[in-house]
Amino acid sequence: MPASYAYLGPEGTFTEVALRTLPEAATRELVPFVSVQSALDAVRSGEAEAAFVPIENSVEGGITTTLDELVAGEPLTIYREVLLSITFALLVRPGTKLADIKTVSAHPAAQPQVRNWLRKHLPDAVWESAASNADAARLVQEGRYDAAFAGEFAAARYGLEALETGIHDAENAQTRFVLVGRPARPAAPTGADKTSVVLWQRDDHPGALRDLLGEFASRGINLMLLQSRPTGAGIGNYCFCIDAEGHISDRRMAEALMGLKRICLQVRFLGSYPRADITPAEARRTLPGTSDEEFMAAADWVARCQDGRF
Repeated sequence: MPASYAYLGPEGTFTEVALRTLPEAATRELVPFVSVQSALDAVRSGEAEAAFVPIENSVEGGITTTLDELVAGEPLTIYREVLLSITFALLVRPGTKLADIKTVSAHPAAQPQVRNWLRKHLPDAVWESAASNADAARLVQEGRYDAAFAGEFAAARYGLEALETGIHDAENAQTRFVLVGRPARPAAPTGADKTSVVLWQRDDHPGALRDLLGEFASRGINLMLLQSRPTGAGIGNYCFCIDAEGHISDRRMAEALMGLKRICLQVRFLGSYPRADITPAEARRTLPGTSDEEFMAAADWVARCQDGRF
């Protein structure tokens, strides 16, 4: 039996479509799960080799359910990411007209992406959240709701028809998905990589966040995501989820992580992996001495001094 990949189901989700773009998905059994949490727990328990889940969209930012699951619990590692352009269709049971729609459903992350369309075309419809967009389509099939926002490709799977297509409030909206597995050695750097970490402050004081970000800025490392999440220890207690350009094997990234390890209460390494947009990460030249070559040259100089070869 082939190894399995868990994913946010049921069948017909954007997550499944994005997962099938990975070449290795063709050699795995793809198993839908009802939630992000259950998909990641399947990896933690050994039931699945890896899980594929949404983590960020270009309209609302980080998907908090996924971020919180990666922050808490047994550590997991991100190995791959996929970007998928997102546009919605309004799926209904055959024969349903726009005037018949009193309730609509979709995943909560979909609502900000169709809010304006909904206000214009269905201002009186009641929004009901579902575990996924495909699950919303299933609930429409069962008669629970009148319409669902989902991918047009889900219509045939659930015996529905697309009353409207191409629905989106923001042009070129994308969702980022990640393949998550148990901790292991990161893949070799490609020159276009991303490193993800979670940081906990030792204490709350003026400039505390600046101190954390300074470890990246002083080494010319660009940040691609910065999102705070509550730790559960009370109002005002937060950890920070960060995506940064570069790979842990890059000397400047390794130095930044060592600096963070010194000053943070806790650092959780979530992985170094290839960027989906294939854009080479470049050190920002606003500060001198922030290129990889300069970091390597400085380290070589220190090694020569230690050996008495200065």
